[in-house]
Amino acid sequence: MLLDFKPFNKEPATVGNGVQISFQASSNEEVEAFYRAALALGGSDEGAPGYRYRPHYFGAYCRDIDGNKLHVVYEAADVSRQA
Repeated sequence: MLLDFKPFNKEPATVGNGVQISFQASSNEEVEAFYRAALALGGSDEGAPGYRYRPHYFGAYCRDIDGNKLHVVYEAADVSRQA
C-alpha cells in the first residue's frame, strides 16, 4: 500500500519530512528489536516502542542516518471482537 499525505508539520516535503517508511512486525518484541537496532546503527528516536492510537497497536518511530522517518508496528488481533 502506498499512501501520499502532506507533511504533518505543514512544512514543504523534503528528505525526512513528509516521508515515512513503515514496516509490519510479527510481535511487540520485534518492534522493540527493530527500534533498538535502528538506534544502535546511528538512527535517532522519534517515538519509543509503546501502545498508541488503538488498544492493540504497538509501534515505534525513529529516523535513519539520512533523516528518513521509519515506523514499525505490530497490531495484534482483537480476539474479543471475533465471533
